[in-house]
Amino acid sequence: MSLIQLTSIKRWLFLHGRRHPVELHAWDLVLTAWVLGWVALPALLLIHAWIFLPLCPAGFMLPGFYAQWRLRLHHSGRLRCDWLTAL
Repeated sequence: MSLIQLTSIKRWLFLHGRRHPVELHAWDLVLTAWVLGWVALPALLLIHAWIFLPLCPAGFMLPGFYAQWRLRLHHSGRLRCDWLTAL
């Protein structure tokens, strides 16, 4: 997922956050994990905490996985996802 796509989803959720507060908070958690994945990588390398290194790529890829999961739920009719138009 590109930075432009992340920004457009965040912008859509910021504009429509009153009607979709749970989605806004869920996306904030996803973006927090994404930032933590990038920030934690050099720190974990410096302190030699090799066991936690697999969490960094998981954080990198979480926004894409979350968007695909929501897209799949939207297409199956289980969950309506209005911010898909932002992609």
